[in-house]
Amino acid sequence: MSTTAYDARGGMRNVWIITAAMTVLAICYTMIIPFLPIYLLELGVPKADVALWSGLVFGITFLIAGIMAPIWGKIADNKGKKRMALRAGFAIAICYVLIGLVTDQYQLLMGRALVGFANGFYPAAMTMVSLSVDEKQVGRALGIFQTGLILGNVIGPFLGGAVESVVGMRPVFYVSGIAVFIATLAVLFFVKEPKLHAKGADGKEQPAQPTKSTSLREDFKAVQQQPVLVRLLWIFFFMQCAIMMLQPILALYVGDMQGTMEGAAMISGTILSIGGLAGSLTTNLWVRLGERRGYFKTISYCMMGSGIVLLLQSLPVGIWWFGILQVLIGSCIVGINPSLSAAVTLNTDPSFRGRMFGMTTTAQQFGSMVGPVFASIVSTYVGISYVFSITGLLLLYMGFQSRKLSVQHD
Repeated sequence: MSTTAYDARGGMRNVWIITAAMTVLAICYTMIIPFLPIYLLELGVPKADVALWSGLVFGITFLIAGIMAPIWGKIADNKGKKRMALRAGFAIAICYVLIGLVTDQYQLLMGRALVGFANGFYPAAMTMVSLSVDEKQVGRALGIFQTGLILGNVIGPFLGGAVESVVGMRPVFYVSGIAVFIATLAVLFFVKEPKLHAKGADGKEQPAQPTKSTSLREDFKAVQQQPVLVRLLWIFFFMQCAIMMLQPILALYVGDMQGTMEGAAMISGTILSIGGLAGSLTTNLWVRLGERRGYFKTISYCMMGSGIVLLLQSLPVGIWWFGILQVLIGSCIVGINPSLSAAVTLNTDPSFRGRMFGMTTTAQQFGSMVGPVFASIVSTYVGISYVFSITGLLLLYMGFQSRKLSVQHD
């Protein structure tokens, strides 16, 4: 059956609209995140305390979002994925505007906590994308979604920096809130709620039975009974740890290599953006490889390639060496998330998919908390370059573990 025949699912039209909305949310998120320390200074926080408050306002969002993700995923399965995406989108838009109105660091901390509570757009959007098309097209649809996410992450910091330099920090929050509100309206009016289907005895698709109401404890037990899903959750966790171990120390590492911190932030941002652009160009290549060879095998290739490049980056040869390698790692690491999501999709019943993507979001949020803390400990007591080598070894190990899963499940 062709994609256009999936009227009840929404098809590729759903995929493109949801991707556009997710791109806008990613742009708005990355417009704000790099400049929170600057906002704290504007709010009157002493420079000596900015690092502490930055950690608090970053971490509170990850913590609450990680706790709430399985709950929102469960509600999405019971009440509808589109409804959950709309709730999250409109709530985040309101939170951004409120953060633009805060007058001190305590109000900012509360606003960031509300953002964590409001979260849930990403797992709902991912679930809708996976349900909108036939299983044979899931990898391609998730690849398109991932490309939009990467482009958002590349565009956001530049756009946020431009707006902040012209009009100040507060308008960045107002612009972000309005943009997220408009993107959510697009989902409201143009995205069709995907209808679940099940295979009948004759092999034909028919409407699935309503989702059975279960407790969170029962949901976690259901996942524990499928070792492949448990391993996927661990991969999500360690993958996010690896990513977040590197981001906070990148500017410091660049400063060490050039001998001064002058311009280090701009250089590191440019290097990250170039890596992101390289990744956006190679995402669909990895997805097609996953469709042909298997998603776990693709995950193993991407992780082992990224691990090798990170080990090379731990050699502080120079900025050009580091930048060229960042293009390579951007091209490798980008294939992991869509392949992981496709593997989750193919190993999860459609009626349980919202809850499963909620759990993967929890794994990622906790990884986002653990990664920077571990990186700060290693860089403080051993050295920044060792963060790259340890992360590289971690990715190599996970790559070999994914290779074993490939034999069993691809």
